[in-house]
Amino acid sequence: MLDVTAVVGAPIKQGVETRASISTQGGGAAANVASWLAVSGTPAHLIARVGDDPAGRTVLAELDRFRVEHSHKIIPGAHTGVVVVLVDALGERTMFPDSGANSGLSPDDLPPLDDVTAVYLSGYPLVNPMSRQGALEILGIVNEMGLPVIFDPSTVGVLLEVGLKQVREWLTMVDVVVLNEEEAHFLSGKNNPIEAAAELLQLTPLVVIKRGGNGALAQARGSALVQIPAVDVEVVDTTGAGDAFAAGFIKGWIAKNELVDSLHSGAELAAKCVAIVGSRPQ
Repeated sequence: MLDVTAVVGAPIKQGVETRASISTQGGGAAANVASWLAVSGTPAHLIARVGDDPAGRTVLAELDRFRVEHSHKIIPGAHTGVVVVLVDALGERTMFPDSGANSGLSPDDLPPLDDVTAVYLSGYPLVNPMSRQGALEILGIVNEMGLPVIFDPSTVGVLLEVGLKQVREWLTMVDVVVLNEEEAHFLSGKNNPIEAAAELLQLTPLVVIKRGGNGALAQARGSALVQIPAVDVEVVDTTGAGDAFAAGFIKGWIAKNELVDSLHSGAELAAKCVAIVGSRPQ
């Protein structure tokens, strides 16, 4: 995906111009995770598609700079996915995504999986009706191979398109769910994140909840809950922070399967991400 980010320093007034600092950079949840993994020394392969347009060539070139392995599928007649991101004075972001060429992912997009250790799955291809069946087929293939799946269900605004029952069914097909407090509340019905983790453990073996400035927590079935504080950092832009956290967590988890260290690894990358504009490493 291509992110078009507008950092707005004043309240937005409908129908009136509001000055902003505007930039473009690569985006997309899975691409962000792959980029943070790669620059942190963990090889990653991204399954994604682009259109035959300048945006597609730009985002592929950026992945190459980050040394992310990726598919090279260019879809004729389709445009590369774009996300418009508005960032307010507090660093909070609001996103408007258009999946573009990523609609229609299928098992044909899979690379050889012999050397794959784990699979990260964003919720976006599952929510998109144009790619849902293909994404579920990919998930089935991965499950048959016994590869652990780390799932980020994506924002509540997106999840509402398919409903609570459907997303909870998807959770039973993965090994780890990484989500924020709002998503945890939506999927569990519990306001307290500790209670939310306990509820979600009935669906999936390991739950990780990102809590922003309050840090993060995680719990595996049959084990005690663990929590860590956030890294103290000046927030510039929260776009991609959750993706950076997921990358750091995955890096630690696949190496040691130790929750506290993995949470700290995630928090460290998230802190680097919120200190810059955009969702990718600099």
